[in-house]
Amino acid sequence: MSKDVGDFGRPPLAAENRDLVQQRLKDVAAGAGLQETLTVEWRLKPLVVQVIDMPVESLYYNPGTHRIRAQRSFDPQRDAWLDEGPWSEESQNYLDYLLKAEPSDPSKRDKDFDELKESLADFRQNEPGLITPDGILVNGNTRAAALRELGVPHIRVGVLPDSYTWADINQVELSLQLRPDTRRPYSYINQILTIDEQVEAGRPLRDIAREFRIREATAQQDLWVLACLRDLRDRSASGAAQLRLLDFEDAQEKLREVHRAFGKESRADPAKAELLKENRLAAIVMEFSKTDVRLIEADFRSRYLEHRLTEDLKAAAPAPAGRVIPGINRAVKAEVPQVAAARAFTDTVLRAKAVIRAAEKVSSEQLGEATKVFEQAHRAVEEALEPAGKDARVRKRKQAAPDRLYDASQDIEQCIVDMGLAKASRSLDEEALDEALLALKATLGKLALTAARSIEVPGDGLAWLLDSVRQEKA
Repeated sequence: MSKDVGDFGRPPLAAENRDLVQQRLKDVAAGAGLQETLTVEWRLKPLVVQVIDMPVESLYYNPGTHRIRAQRSFDPQRDAWLDEGPWSEESQNYLDYLLKAEPSDPSKRDKDFDELKESLADFRQNEPGLITPDGILVNGNTRAAALRELGVPHIRVGVLPDSYTWADINQVELSLQLRPDTRRPYSYINQILTIDEQVEAGRPLRDIAREFRIREATAQQDLWVLACLRDLRDRSASGAAQLRLLDFEDAQEKLREVHRAFGKESRADPAKAELLKENRLAAIVMEFSKTDVRLIEADFRSRYLEHRLTEDLKAAAPAPAGRVIPGINRAVKAEVPQVAAARAFTDTVLRAKAVIRAAEKVSSEQLGEATKVFEQAHRAVEEALEPAGKDARVRKRKQAAPDRLYDASQDIEQCIVDMGLAKASRSLDEEALDEALLALKATLGKLALTAARSIEVPGDGLAWLLDSVRQEKA
């Protein structure tokens, strides 16, 4: 398991790099030309550091960089090597590989990396990187990887003060990465992991949100999403197979919509909110589209899905009995049976997907069984979404007329304000207003006639409208 925040010590060539850095700084200071500098945020204050040229091959990738925090789990064995020996050739090669890989699928090469490499080949560096005196890349890890691949011998870098700590490295990297002109932003999972890391370090959430240029509420939402993803990851474990956080890299908007729907539902009924969350998370694991996921409500399983599930998929672990918290003798309610069933279904889908993703680690029998289960679950949900979508469209049509009347009411309220302003400035067009009121009168008459034909027992609102039209005709 990767360390969230760690002190990785000093690399093997730290002393040699320090000597070279000091010599390059002296050479620059003694030069007569214009000196390049870089401004960084250093312990809450701006700091101007000198920029020098350094041999790119002598520098080390930062094993704690936020850029590939989630992607490290792509290969658990090499991830463990990173923790044990971050400066070894194997570990540095793994970091080099991840820096060039697609964030959502590290088995593929990242197109953004190739674009960066092409830009560096054409225009060289636009902005300097940043290193420690020991030669650890604080900012510019990806650029260093691209320059190495291009065979460019040197990289322009600023140098942090000798008194740096690993906390300084993390904070400076974050502040530089979040500048508006940054070429490659963090992936979504790496961003929320960084937010969580900063919270764990004791920083106020509002300050963290400001650095990421998001609202504090959005940062809170992202922390909720991260907690959900960690829970899904843990629940997906099946022998040697387990999903990783990076497997949800492309589900950002769907997960944020789950948070919004969960929050709205939980204010009225927490149990229904849990049902809605589990139903939608299962669909996200099966990679249904955002529009499909929106069709899934708390009653999705009972109304549309239950009778389409095979007996194996219906099977659910019994809801745990209520328990008592030791020491205070306070009872905790047992999980609602419907929620337990929904969680069991999500768990089944999670474990099946984990086995499919780890095809090279499992037997052919396990892979075949997992594929069968996953396809059965996917087909059942797909079939259930069809009637759910039809019902949603019907509800939308039923709600369309009241919604339009509410909109019209709001427009009339605004009209009242506009009339007051026009009267004060003596700019009211009375003839145009009169024509508009006659049009409104005719429209209300048509509304009364259509509503009277459609509604057998009028409510107070319709009764008022019908009486008003009758009096007008009388």
